[in-house]
Amino acid sequence: MLVDGDLGGTVDGDWTGGTGSLAQRVRTAEAAGFDGVWTTEMKHDPFLPLAVATQHTSRLDLGTGIAVAFARNPMTVAVAANDLQTLSAGRFTLGLGSQIRPHIERRFGMPWSAPADRMREFIQALDRIWNSWATGEPLHVDGRFYRHTLMTPMFDPGPNAYGRPPVLLAAVGARMAAVAGEVADGLLVHGFTSERYLRDVTLPVVDGARAAAGRATSPFTVSYPGLVVTGRDADEMRCAAAAVRKQLAFYGSTPAYRPVLEHHGWGDLQPELQQLSRQGRWDDMAGLIDDELLDTFAVVAEPDHVGAAISARFGGAVDRFTLYTPYGLHPSVAAQIVADLHAAAAGN
Repeated sequence: MLVDGDLGGTVDGDWTGGTGSLAQRVRTAEAAGFDGVWTTEMKHDPFLPLAVATQHTSRLDLGTGIAVAFARNPMTVAVAANDLQTLSAGRFTLGLGSQIRPHIERRFGMPWSAPADRMREFIQALDRIWNSWATGEPLHVDGRFYRHTLMTPMFDPGPNAYGRPPVLLAAVGARMAAVAGEVADGLLVHGFTSERYLRDVTLPVVDGARAAAGRATSPFTVSYPGLVVTGRDADEMRCAAAAVRKQLAFYGSTPAYRPVLEHHGWGDLQPELQQLSRQGRWDDMAGLIDDELLDTFAVVAEPDHVGAAISARFGGAVDRFTLYTPYGLHPSVAAQIVADLHAAAAGN
C-alpha cells in the first residue's frame, strides 16, 4: 500500500518560500517518506500548486484529488495534465470528479446534465485528444456533450515523452463507480466512504464494469483518502476528533452521500444534518456525529497504532491510502504512520 499526503485546498500565502509554504510542505512530505501528494479544488486551482511541487520534489507522485471536470472542458484539462506530466517527468496523475449540480451551475456557471454519461464522454475525449497528439491522427470528438474536431500544428504539443497521465475518477454512487471501472485507470474513493460500503457496494460495481468493458486484467488503482483521528496526547486527540466530526457532518448533510449512511442504517441523519446546515448551525451538526459513526468513517488510534489499524481495515481493498487529517498533524506523527504502513506492506 502506497501512502500519500493531502495538500488540501487551503494552500494560502507563499508557495515557494520558507516554513509553512507549499514548497516546504512538499519537501517535508518527500523527506518523511510519503509516496505522493494530492491537491484538492477548493480555494485554489488544483493544477497550479502541483507545478510548484514539480520543482521542489524528485520522487513524489503528484495528483489532483480532485479537479472538477465539469468546470472545464476536455481540451483545457488535456493541456494542463499534459504539461504537468512533462514538468513532473511522468509523476502526474489526473484525478477528476463531477462535484454536485449547485456548484457546477451556480458557482462555475457551467451546464449540468446526466453526470455519469457526461463524465464517461469527458474521459473518452481526453483519450482521443492525447492520442491525436501522440500519433498525429486527426482529432475527432463529436459526442452528446463535447465536440473537439480541430487540432492544427500550432496548438499540437506532440507526443509526451512520459506518455499520457493516468486518469482516476472520484465516485460515491454506483453509476459513477461503474464509469470509473469502464473508462478510467483507477478510482478515487470519496472520504465519506466507510470500509463496509467500499467493500459491499463500490468495489463490486467497479469490478463488474471493468469485466463488462473487457478491462478486468488492465492496471487499475484504488486510492482512498482516509480520515484519521490521532495525536500525541489527549488534547491533540480531542482536537483531531472535533475536526473530523465537523468534516463528517459536512459530508453527511449532502443528499448525494445519503446512500452511504443508509448502508449503515443511519439514513435519517442526512436530512437532519442538511436542515442544520441551512441554518448555519455547524457546531450542532458536529454534535450529531457520535463515537460509533466516527469510528466507522475514520481510523481512530494513537500514533503507534494508526498504521496497523489502516492495514487491518483496508488491506486488500486499496492500493493507495491518503492521510486525510483536517487538522494539524505533527510531522513526526505523519512520518511514523508512513513508516509503519510501508513496513506492513513489505511484510505482506
